[in-house]
Amino acid sequence: MNKVNLPNRKTLYKDYEKQLPQRRMLAGELEKLLEEILKLPSPPRVKGRVKSFDSYFKKYIRLLKNNSSGSIPEIYDLIGVRIICPFLDDLVIVEEIINEKFKVVETDKKGRGHANEFGYESIHLLVEIPDEIRKAANTNSCKYAEFQIRTILQDVWAEVEHELIYKVEFTPFDAPLRRKLAAINASLSMADILFQDVRSYQRKLNGEMGKRRDSFFQKIEESSDAFIFQERREKRKEQREKNVELKALDQREEASSVSMDDLLLDALSAHNDNLFDEAIAIYSKILETNHDNAVRGLVYKHRGMAHFACSGYEEAIADFSESLKLDPTAYKAAYYQGIACSVLQRYSQALDAFNQSLKINPYQPYCLFRRGQVYFHINDYPQALGDCEAALSLESFEAAQKFKDLLLTKLKM
Repeated sequence: MNKVNLPNRKTLYKDYEKQLPQRRMLAGELEKLLEEILKLPSPPRVKGRVKSFDSYFKKYIRLLKNNSSGSIPEIYDLIGVRIICPFLDDLVIVEEIINEKFKVVETDKKGRGHANEFGYESIHLLVEIPDEIRKAANTNSCKYAEFQIRTILQDVWAEVEHELIYKVEFTPFDAPLRRKLAAINASLSMADILFQDVRSYQRKLNGEMGKRRDSFFQKIEESSDAFIFQERREKRKEQREKNVELKALDQREEASSVSMDDLLLDALSAHNDNLFDEAIAIYSKILETNHDNAVRGLVYKHRGMAHFACSGYEEAIADFSESLKLDPTAYKAAYYQGIACSVLQRYSQALDAFNQSLKINPYQPYCLFRRGQVYFHINDYPQALGDCEAALSLESFEAAQKFKDLLLTKLKM
């Protein structure tokens, strides 16, 4: 009968406790390093840990049992760092950063391509601990660490799985409970996908809105600033012919699955591509449907910006007015209305609009700047200077500084 050399638990525990402080230091230093390098828009949560002695000993026995040579097993994940990300696409970014900053010796993407009803998805990377961190911790006992990269919901399931499955012995008679757990797992996975879809949509929407704002403000500069500094207004371009084919829009309308979100994205995309007539047509289609006042007010504001972009100033003023009626807190709609009135040299109306915008939100440097321009046009230079200085007190920008220099010259100060 072969004699089995059993490990001495007390000896192993004594050695474990002796090296525990240095290992905790390693985990803490890795945690800090990862927090420094993982600069994402939605920063992940990073938590370092040292494997507990009970977990360590169980794994030691398991490896020893599976090792036919009987040699002392080496455990590579004594030091672990969990990286919890809000969204699925963050996982890829985090993995790329770690591969760039660390020497990764092994990658294990758990749950990928397996039909295990209780399996969770998680990316496990075995990395070499940088020499400078090991030197700082004054230890050579751990060469490797394991990084676990998961979403928040994947981490939730991993915790549940550990408590309800691995700590309890399931039997063939647990079928109803298994089905319930499988349903929870599937629901969490679907929630991760839906969260990612929402985030992707928001990114696309914000990107399109950002481009639209940039083009709108460029139009403002062309329409108003040139008049002040050059004492003349640039000739307006002819509005392009309104013969844009909207076949794609018609097809989208016929599809039962199309949503107002999709139409709004279509409108913003057309707006950013300078297809203003198409954008206006889509905004109008959205307004034909029933929505609450907040949504309609937002769409009227967007359509007003599209009208302004193609020099339809009267239409723009009307849309901004509708936006304000539906949402009295829409200070940007009042601001845009004031700009459109300024372009048409309706300075009294422009002042009313700017005053309304500043009454809703007084902390608007550009609104103060534009109101100052209106005062300039009606030869009220002291008021113009007051608004310009107020704008500069909130934000320093070149156009306002140049305007101030012009006003000081006019006032001979």
